[in-house]
This record gives sequence, structure tokens and C-alpha cells, in this order.
Amino acid sequence: MRRPWLAAVAPYAWLLVFFALPFALVAKLSLSHTVLAMPPYAPQLDLSKGHAGILAFVHQLSFATYARLTSDRLYVLAYLSSLRFAAIATAILFLIGYPIAYGMSRFAPESRHGLLMAVILPFWTSFLIRIYAWIAILKPAGLLNQALAVLHLGPLSLLNTDAAVIIGLVYAYLPFMVLPLYAALERQDERLIEAAQDLGCTPVQAFWRVTFPLSWPGVAAGGLLCFIPMVGEFVIPDLLGGSDTLMLGRTIWTEFFADRDWPAASAVAIVLLATLAVPIALFQRQQAPLLERPGVLS
Repeated sequence: MRRPWLAAVAPYAWLLVFFALPFALVAKLSLSHTVLAMPPYAPQLDLSKGHAGILAFVHQLSFATYARLTSDRLYVLAYLSSLRFAAIATAILFLIGYPIAYGMSRFAPESRHGLLMAVILPFWTSFLIRIYAWIAILKPAGLLNQALAVLHLGPLSLLNTDAAVIIGLVYAYLPFMVLPLYAALERQDERLIEAAQDLGCTPVQAFWRVTFPLSWPGVAAGGLLCFIPMVGEFVIPDLLGGSDTLMLGRTIWTEFFADRDWPAASAVAIVLLATLAVPIALFQRQQAPLLERPGVLS
């Protein structure tokens, strides 16, 4: 006897254990308040008291932490700064990644595998080691200023600046932009370009009227794959940014481990998740008509 619903048990169980339950815990922490001489938050659910214990628990939950986030200038600045860093880095990644992916897709098929391997190759090295390498490059006596000295150019002070954070973000997330773009460009039918040129389009016009519109799903996917994790990035701003570099990842870490304010850190994480859910929903809405067309998945 066939039971098709069993196929859905594993993914839903995975989402329940590794997303829904941790999210519920973080949401509960965001509605709590800090208490000394006990685990650093309250209220705590006491099931031994039955229904009365549940009601007492619910009544003690509060949105005061969320109100504090909107009134505290530090959290607002960290939120806006994270969006700014992620938006700038995503735009730069698109400007760099699209020509790379376009060039890869126009190489002979036997050469594409080597180029694809070159894009993936940085993943073979620890992410932390690669970011530490940028410290050696950008520091005042680093490789960049040594190279500039050979060219008789003045030294640059990039380490511990916003520019260093942007450089680190662009370097770390470039493969996440190139790969979706390459996947979208590589499967395009080149006969469409030939048909556009036969109808009078110049190569540039054919690109903007045929190639780029057809690659838009790759652009959107690459943008989301880069923008979403960059908003919550912690390692890069912590190692390459200065003490005044504000990003939500550093704010969450500080609240959890330095200030021990778990409710505030959890509230920041919930706000971050809610913000990132918006572009994901817009992307899914944009992709829905494409998936409903006959033959799209064939």
C-alpha cells in the first residue's frame, strides 16, 4: 500500500527540529526579561502548576524589548548600517559577477568545468583563514601597500574601515553571485541571440532585450544568496571593520556574550529574520508565474 505522505515527513521533521523549535525558543527569549542569579531570562514555564502555570507564563511575556529596539539609536543605526553594507556589496558583486558568469557561459563546454572549479576553489580553504589573509593584505605594512610602494604610490589605510568590510564581503560572497548567474546564462539557447540579430538587433541590443531578461532569475537568486547572509554577517566586520563599524551580527554577539542581554539579542535576531523574509517572499512571488507556465520544468 502506497503512502505518498511519508515522503514529506523527513523534510517537515527537519524543518521542525532545526528551524521551528529554535525559532520558537528565540521568539520566547525576545519576549522575556533578564534576571540575575538565575538563567539570564524570565519567565520560565512551570508545567507542574498546570493551566495556572501556563497562564502565568503567558502573562509575564512582554514586547518591551522590541519597544526598546526602536527607541535605542544604537540598534536602529546597526540595522540601517547592515542593510547599507549588504546593498552596496550586493551591487558590486553583481557588477563583477555578471561579466564573469557571462564570460564563463560563452566558453567552449569542455573549458567551462575548469572555470567553474576556479570559482568554487576558495571554498576548499577555511573561511576564517581567508578573512585573516585579507588582514595581511590590507594592514599598513601589508602586501597591498608594499605593492603600491614599488609603484611609488602612497600607502592606503584600509584595515579597520568600512571599505575593508566591503572588500571582505565582496571577496567572500563572489561565488554565491557567480554560480546562479552562470546557471541561468549557461542554459540559454544561443539561437535566440541569432534570431534577434537576424531581426535587426545589434549585439548590444540583443543582450539587453534577450540575454539579460532571460537571466533575471539568476540575478535575483544571486542577489538573495548574497544579500541575506551579508546582513547578518559577523566575522568580516569583526575582523576587518573598526570599532565604530555597526552591523547586526556584531550587535547580536555583543548582547549575547558581552552584555548577557539575551532578550535584546533574540529580539534583534527576530527583527533581522523578519526583514530578510520580505525579499524571499518577493522572489517567490516573482518566480511563481514562471513555474506555472507549461514546459518550464520540463
